[in-house]
Amino acid sequence: MRNISFSYIEDELKRVEEQFETLLMTETPLIHKVAKYVISSGGKRIRPILLIVSAKICGYKGENHIPLAAVIEFIHTATLLHDDVVDNAPLRRGKSSANIVFGNEASVLVGDYLFAKSFKILSALDNSEITKAYSDATTLMAEGEVKELVKTADVKTTEEEYLDIIIKKTAVLFACASQAGAIIAGQDGNCIKNLYDYGLNIGIAFQLMDDALDYISDEEFGKFIGNDLKEGKLTLPIIHALKRASQKEKDTILKIIYKKRLTVKDLKTVLGFVKSYGSINYTISKAKEAVEKAKESLVIFSDSEYKTGLIDIANYITERKL
Repeated sequence: MRNISFSYIEDELKRVEEQFETLLMTETPLIHKVAKYVISSGGKRIRPILLIVSAKICGYKGENHIPLAAVIEFIHTATLLHDDVVDNAPLRRGKSSANIVFGNEASVLVGDYLFAKSFKILSALDNSEITKAYSDATTLMAEGEVKELVKTADVKTTEEEYLDIIIKKTAVLFACASQAGAIIAGQDGNCIKNLYDYGLNIGIAFQLMDDALDYISDEEFGKFIGNDLKEGKLTLPIIHALKRASQKEKDTILKIIYKKRLTVKDLKTVLGFVKSYGSINYTISKAKEAVEKAKESLVIFSDSEYKTGLIDIANYITERKL
């Protein structure tokens, strides 16, 4: 990740990358091709890094954190494959999404394979607490995805309902990553809970920043991204603004939300509306609150390069740009 050095776990991150290659080798080349296309598309490996550093801060000396870090990225990749099909997204991290390149069928099936492969790897580790942590997270993620689908273009969505969606859809996998590090290190309940809370709040902040960045102007092109709005997703900036809008403003925005195709004028109208109520800054402030909660969860740990690393990750979340 930009401006953060993880040289102290460089060897372990390299071995995680090697695990991707090893674990994806099958007699069906398309599986490797599709999964590798997404995994190598520029992700920052924040979830594997969280798992490795969390294990280290808890004093772990074994090797199981390597396959566990690979699995956390497999699960994340599976959700990306499925998300892009559901959203009919043409791009992922600046290049054509897997469903555009390989088709919806391949994307869904390879996503399914990655979920199945993940739990096969977990079962081989023979750690019921780890398996439960991962299965709890993936179950909540699926629930969050369905709830987001149900809430598409639902202008009655509250801030509390939206936070519940992002906790389930996004944050629980961050929490699973940091929690797993404590579990394999054999730590007690307090340590596991604190690292779970740390990861959960990191995940909440991560998604809130994504929400805000989607409404921030891209100076190079003179427009804002607006992908969430195009997909009918009412994220926190617009939920916050709608709650404060006049009836006339609400009527205007609702007409835009319910359109099948949005024009550049539509997008600019919504951007101006969201900015007028300080809703982007509000969303960023909520992300910063979550980051501070995450850092508070680290007070039980002694100072070390690993603690500094987790603090750096927390700070990075609200400092990152598009």
